[in-house]
Amino acid sequence: MSHHPFAVTLAVIVCANERFLMVEEWQQGRVMFNQPAGHLEANEAILAGAQRELLEETGLDIAIQEGVAIYQFTAPDTGKHMVRFTFCAELPAPLPALPQDPDHDIIRCHWLTLEEIEALDTQLRSPMILASFRDYLAGERFPLARLKVQM
Repeated sequence: MSHHPFAVTLAVIVCANERFLMVEEWQQGRVMFNQPAGHLEANEAILAGAQRELLEETGLDIAIQEGVAIYQFTAPDTGKHMVRFTFCAELPAPLPALPQDPDHDIIRCHWLTLEEIEALDTQLRSPMILASFRDYLAGERFPLARLKVQM
């Protein structure tokens, strides 16, 4: 049996007044859009990693409220396997977001409607972005207590 290396990524859907917080970033030599997201670091709990990525990419220190879904994906361009945990947080109104990104690849943050996000098309970093928005809007959720940490 062969084992395939995979990346664990964490993403947070932040919704306020039917707008979603998106991150504009430099990736692979071009401007792309993503939810606040990134890789799980060594010895880091999943939820703590999602909270860290949200803070680094948006400057927002807000509570993650629920899980949305867990996705398995293989990137068609690189063949890299990923497991993506997607969470959500809801706010009564959009807040100013200012990246605190240590990697300096985040350009700025935007509050966009789903239609504006769909129009980004090939600038979306992954097909999991739209899939997760659709799951979120369909009411897909799981309680954070389902995440069990034993480190």
